[in-house]
Amino acid sequence: MALESINPATGEELERFVEWSAEQTAAVVTQTHKAWLAWRGTTFAARAALMKQAAKVLRANADRYARTMALEMGKPVVEGRAEVNKCAACCDFYADHAEGYLADEVIASDAGKSYVAHRPLGIVLAVMPWNFPFWQVFRFAAPALMAGNAGLLKHSSNVPRCALQIEEVFTLAGFPKDIFRTLMIGSAKVDAVIEHPAVKAVTLTGSDIAGRKVAAKAGAMLKKAVMELGGSDPFVVLADADLDEAALVAAKARCINSGQSCIAAKRFIVETPVYDAFLRKFTAAVAALKVGDPLDETTQVGAQARSDLMAELHAQVEASVKKGARIVLGGAPLPGKGSFYPPTILVDVVPGMPAYDEELFGPVASVIRARDAADALFIANDTPFGLGGSVWTRDSKRGELFAAQIEAGAVFVNGMVKSDPRLPFGGAKISGFGRELSHHGIKEFVNIQTVWIR
Repeated sequence: MALESINPATGEELERFVEWSAEQTAAVVTQTHKAWLAWRGTTFAARAALMKQAAKVLRANADRYARTMALEMGKPVVEGRAEVNKCAACCDFYADHAEGYLADEVIASDAGKSYVAHRPLGIVLAVMPWNFPFWQVFRFAAPALMAGNAGLLKHSSNVPRCALQIEEVFTLAGFPKDIFRTLMIGSAKVDAVIEHPAVKAVTLTGSDIAGRKVAAKAGAMLKKAVMELGGSDPFVVLADADLDEAALVAAKARCINSGQSCIAAKRFIVETPVYDAFLRKFTAAVAALKVGDPLDETTQVGAQARSDLMAELHAQVEASVKKGARIVLGGAPLPGKGSFYPPTILVDVVPGMPAYDEELFGPVASVIRARDAADALFIANDTPFGLGGSVWTRDSKRGELFAAQIEAGAVFVNGMVKSDPRLPFGGAKISGFGRELSHHGIKEFVNIQTVWIR
């Protein structure tokens, strides 16, 4: 099997890589384990100095890395540059806070001295997606390395150059050889890596289908796992919301990263009294977004990452229309070269349609009418997903009470759902388990060790 890098804006092949053999892969795992044996004994100060240098490497190469993302998966280059800089901020954050997060916790007991320590586990395997090809990796790698672990990256097969450039960041920053390696393998070889005795944990960001497979394997091997999976986030507009602001944020929340985001707002649930006004403002805001070449600095919506994914998205739209949904904007792939799908709005969306029941991983919004706030809450939770959600109201206290009843890992009141190194990130229900970021994330991959001394 070859790992192919194909420009989704043109359909042209960029690069082709030969997949590693099982023997090559096992050899790299062994090398990384040897590197970890030395790395685990380094001080937080030494790790932090290298992580700060990684942040500098990222910022210095932001334009180059953003261009690679644009070419390999169609991300608008402006968004790619912002993504690289966010990775740099994450590196700085954990360089500054890891030691404090993992400090020994003294606890009084029947011992002369007792405390809880946080020891590194070893190698953490990361199975990562193409949609945020740098950020998804760094939000695992920065805390994992700062905790004294080593990292192996199995990236999505359509972004191999991004994967190699991420390894390059740690090399240029001066990290020890082999402490972070990219595995040039396809999905079929992941099980063997999880089985390797030197690999102690696995983290995956991806679909619930991929998550079930990897979590099952990790469970069978009794290895720690964190799963950050898909979402169909509700964006609830209550009758007292600021509709102008809500509509503008809604357009960004649905179409950021060309709609290919697990935490993108996908189901827009609007109370009846303001439904028509919101739909009008939302449609205007979405229609104003510029679709075009990802390398163009003015592009706001780029290409879909792969032609097969665009076809799947369009099939969901068509199936919803056949069941009674109505298209008010977009609704069909753009003609010409490349995998371009225009921002699309569906209304009259009800249960039983893909637009209601499934995750739409592209710039397609489902606008759903709610009778009142109670009905809006029911619809928001009427999904197997539970990644994020937002609620819009002029009464922040009311919004806070509403947010407490949404079944999701993160709920934002009058704001767009986003990830932030200072706050934990993860889902409920089939959107996964475990947490990334904050002190919660760095503690996922450590041995929380009790020390008792007479």
